Amino acid sequence: MSEKPSVLVLGGCGFIGRNLITYLVENDLSQQIRVIDKTPPQMAWLNAKQMKAFESEQVEFCSANLINLNSCKNAFAPHPATDRNWDLIINCAAETRPNQTDAVYKEGILKLSINCANEASHIKAKRFVELSSGCVNSSEKIPLKEDCKYEPWTAVAKQKLKVEKELDTMEDLSFTVVRLPVTYGFGDKRYLMPRILIAAIYKYLNETMKLLWNDSMRLSTVHVDDVCAAIWQLASSPKAHRQIYNVTDDGESTQGSISDILADIFSINIDYFGIVMSNLTKLSLSDTVSEINDKHMAPWADICQQNGINNTPLTPYLDEEQLYHKHLNLDNSKLKEFGYQLKHPKLSRDLVKAIVDDYVEQKLFPKSLAL
Repeated sequence: MSEKPSVLVLGGCGFIGRNLITYLVENDLSQQIRVIDKTPPQMAWLNAKQMKAFESEQVEFCSANLINLNSCKNAFAPHPATDRNWDLIINCAAETRPNQTDAVYKEGILKLSINCANEASHIKAKRFVELSSGCVNSSEKIPLKEDCKYEPWTAVAKQKLKVEKELDTMEDLSFTVVRLPVTYGFGDKRYLMPRILIAAIYKYLNETMKLLWNDSMRLSTVHVDDVCAAIWQLASSPKAHRQIYNVTDDGESTQGSISDILADIFSINIDYFGIVMSNLTKLSLSDTVSEINDKHMAPWADICQQNGINNTPLTPYLDEEQLYHKHLNLDNSKLKEFGYQLKHPKLSRDLVKAIVDDYVEQKLFPKSLAL
C-alpha cells in the first residue's frame, strides 16, 4: 500500500481489539482508525497505555450494534475527514459470554459477522479479517492444521465455523481468517484469567488446588501481542488472501505447564483428580460446575472486599465448556511459512505476572494476593 491504510476495528474495546488499537497507534501504522463497539472506552476497563491509544487523534470511536443491519451500515460509513472507504476491516466483535442460548450465539456471531462481511464487500475493502476459534476439534497427539476434520466443541466455535463457510461463498470478498487458542495478555478476562484467579483464591484459602483430568491436557496458547502483529501482517499481505491461519505459539502448553507457572507465582500446591475420577463428573457436569463456582465465588468476593475493591470485571466463574476433556492443540507451521516470527514463543512466569500486576495497578485485582 502506497499510503497508510485506514482501519475499521469492530469490537475494538474488547480484549483483542483494545490491544490491536494500541499496536496500530504506537507503531503509527494507520492513517485513520475507527473503533466500533457497544461499550464506550471509558467503561471498558482499559489500562493507562490502552486509554492513551484510544485518545489519539487517529482514533475515532463509534457506538453501534452490528447485529442491526442499519447500525452496521452506519458503522462502515466513510471517515468524515477524508470521505474514503475503509481499507482494512478487522472483526474482533462476537458474542462470547458463557451460557447463552444457541440463538444468542447465532445472532451475535454468525449474523453479526455476515452483516460485516457483506458491508466490507460492498465498500470493496482491501481485506476483511475474521477472528475465529481454534476449538474446531480435539487432538492430543498431533497438532491440528487449518484443513483438519471439524468437530467443534464450543458454542462459539460452532458458529465461527459457519462464518468461515459463509465467507468462502463470497467471491468478491478478500478475507483472512485467524483461528485463536487460549489468548493471554493485558485485558484478558475470559481466556487464561479465570485460571489465574482460581490459583490466587487457593493461595487465600491455603489449600491445594485440585484440577480435573491431568497435567497432559493440551491447551495451546498465544500472547495477544502476537495476535495483533500477526493480524496486521496477514491483513497487509496478498499471500493471506482468502486463507485461514492458526495463530499460536511454540510453547506446546498443557494444563500442567500452565499450572506450574501459577503454582510458582502464588506459592500453592496443585494436584489432579485423574481421568477415571474426572470422567465421573460427566454424569452430572452441571452440578460439578455449580459446586466449583460455589467454592470460588464467595472467597473471591471476600478477598476483593478486604482489598477495597468494590467493582471489578474479573471473575473466577467457570462454565461447563471450560471443564471439558478437550485438547486445544493447534499447528502454527502455516503461519511460520507465511513469514511471521513470534514475539513471545512460549508462555512464561513473567508474562503471566505482568497481567496480574497490570490489574493490581488498576485496582481490579487484590494486591494482597499478588505479593
